[in-house]
Amino acid sequence: MSKELAQSARKRFGQNFLIDGRVIDAILASVNASPTDVVVEIGPGHGAITEGLYASGCDLTLIELDRDLIPGLLARYVTKAPERCRLINQDVLKVDFTQLTAPLRVVGNLPYNISTPLLFQLLELGQNIRDIHVMLQKEVVNRIAANPGESAYGRLGVMIQATARVEPLIDVPPESFAPAPKVDSGVIRIIPDADKRARIQSMDMLKTVVRQAFSQRRKTLRNNLKELINSEEFAHLEINPQDRPERLSVETYVHLANYVSQREGGL
Repeated sequence: MSKELAQSARKRFGQNFLIDGRVIDAILASVNASPTDVVVEIGPGHGAITEGLYASGCDLTLIELDRDLIPGLLARYVTKAPERCRLINQDVLKVDFTQLTAPLRVVGNLPYNISTPLLFQLLELGQNIRDIHVMLQKEVVNRIAANPGESAYGRLGVMIQATARVEPLIDVPPESFAPAPKVDSGVIRIIPDADKRARIQSMDMLKTVVRQAFSQRRKTLRNNLKELINSEEFAHLEINPQDRPERLSVETYVHLANYVSQREGGL
């Protein structure tokens, strides 16, 4: 069966089908869906995770791009319970999640090329998303969950941790998939945090500050942020301009961005 799945995988969709029963059970236990939940599964594939989500009795929306997989998903799930299960055959980056009943619980095995833009898109929805459980390359999981001072700490982790709580859950080796990818994977839980979001006065300014700060990791904050902050302002903010960007906490980046936003707004 795993050989057949491997042969059916399409490289252009970044497909690697999950076949490890222990990992599947661990993911389902982490999600712990119930009949009162509204769940969106991204990339259900051949239904490895879908089966357990469907059995939970939750309201379930499947988003699958590969047309060859649609008939099987329709037959196994949608036609059996159309009142609580539906399927969207579309690129997930083009799906209007605001048209689905909130708050949503999002589950999925995300191809590398869409993982970052999709996570940012989902977090833009704020409290319309209850939580996110996704499989990503282990490297990406590490970057999202990294702490200040760690080599993996950077723009991705700062921006996601600024608005959400993150928790790495499960390490997944290549042999858990068909075909086996060349990298390790991991499952992470991301929970949007309204209190964190409320502390950010301008998301656009935070994006600008963080992008500039990490534009050249080996250079100091003074160099990378010279167009935004001068020496006197660094002193006022009690930030060492000789530090490198990976030394600042997420909270400090938010504080810094809020300061620039207030200054430019004349407040």
